[in-house]
Amino acid sequence: MLKLTAIEIVARLIPEVLLFIFATYAFSSTKINIKRYILSSTALGICVFLIRMLPINYGVHTILNLMVLTIITISINKIDVIRGIRSSIVTSIILFICEGLNMAILHVRFGDSVEQVISNPTFKIIYGIPSLACFAIIVIVYYCYLNKKGRIKDVECRKDMQ
Repeated sequence: MLKLTAIEIVARLIPEVLLFIFATYAFSSTKINIKRYILSSTALGICVFLIRMLPINYGVHTILNLMVLTIITISINKIDVIRGIRSSIVTSIILFICEGLNMAILHVRFGDSVEQVISNPTFKIIYGIPSLACFAIIVIVYYCYLNKKGRIKDVECRKDMQ
């Protein structure tokens, strides 16, 4: 069970789910619909919180969260199935890479005491900020690039084109 403290919910969970939903919009080349964005972010936040409360092994929650993200992307954000699955997987892979690089840097810096650092919720949040910031920069730059090139499409326009 991966219980979350109140500070982890505010400082990590909320920004992360907002960024995850934004990333699915970016990686599916879809224009953001604010109402759907807020609804899907709220739904994902609740689901992630509940999944982390389940008595399951570490790592299983990641697969469940990926499935929930995909379902929310398809059902609430109305992104087609292939784009929804692809954007959810790309989102997760990029976050894993950012977190892996961050952990490697922390391991070089702190050595074996990394486990002690991440066992403290406050330190875990502080030391997790670089990976989340790196992920945010990648997603925002990619979305701005697509927008500048005119490749962002509205969901309704996409359905008309099919």
